[in-house]
Amino acid sequence: MASFALPVPVPSATGSLDSYIQTVNRFPILTQQQETDLARRLRDHEDLDAARELIVSHLRVVVSVARGYLGYGLPQADLIQEGNIGLMKAVKRFDPERGVRLVSFAMHWIRAEMHEFILRNWRMVKIATTKAQRKLFFNLRSMKPGLNTLSSDEVNAMASTLGVKPEEVVEMETRLGGQDVALEPLNDDGEDTYAPISYLADGNLEPVRMLEHEQEERLRSAGLENALASLDARSRRIIETRWLREKDQSTLHELAAEFGVSAERIRQIEVKAMQKMRGLIGAAA
Repeated sequence: MASFALPVPVPSATGSLDSYIQTVNRFPILTQQQETDLARRLRDHEDLDAARELIVSHLRVVVSVARGYLGYGLPQADLIQEGNIGLMKAVKRFDPERGVRLVSFAMHWIRAEMHEFILRNWRMVKIATTKAQRKLFFNLRSMKPGLNTLSSDEVNAMASTLGVKPEEVVEMETRLGGQDVALEPLNDDGEDTYAPISYLADGNLEPVRMLEHEQEERLRSAGLENALASLDARSRRIIETRWLREKDQSTLHELAAEFGVSAERIRQIEVKAMQKMRGLIGAAA
């Protein structure tokens, strides 16, 4: 069968929406026999004129379906255009021998295209990536009684109806209620602004800062190694086990037992070693 998604001319909803709706409402509604005859011409002879007649006679259906999705804040004209794509796909796949009216068959394709469009453009699109999430995404908006937060009873009732967990309903409602935040300031009036761009930027990631940071780290590491090398073996052992281990650090009493001296003596050695190291690292810097 020929692909007629583009070659078949149909009215466009990108101009005046009111004019478009008036135009599509003037196209005659086909009888079942007319519909079957046109579908057979398309199937058997790849008759694009027959395809066009099937499409234009159902454009009013797309407009009607699009009205049900206006609550998502997307332009109705865009919803209609996407629905028209679904209608074209339905006409292409329609089997006139099944005894089913095209409108019943096409509703699935029209809604599917609108759903995909909404999910691509909705500001919280990433919240509905699985089939179950999509079902909850669309049903929650239509089932929610008002703008207020759902009560516990309403959450449980909705969860039971949709076959999901109550916490999933609560999470989806929270996400749907989220508001967009402008990354850049919305005005330029010279006053202080607190848009996210002002505090999300990390100055440490600038190339010059990164090089300076790496150099400082190298100097600290070299200075620490030199300072440790200046200590006697016992002092170095105390500093390493007390301060340089990430875990299993030794206590004063453990080191006292190891070297056969008092815990106070270990503390004195530690203090003296730290003072010496600070002096050497400070001088190197």
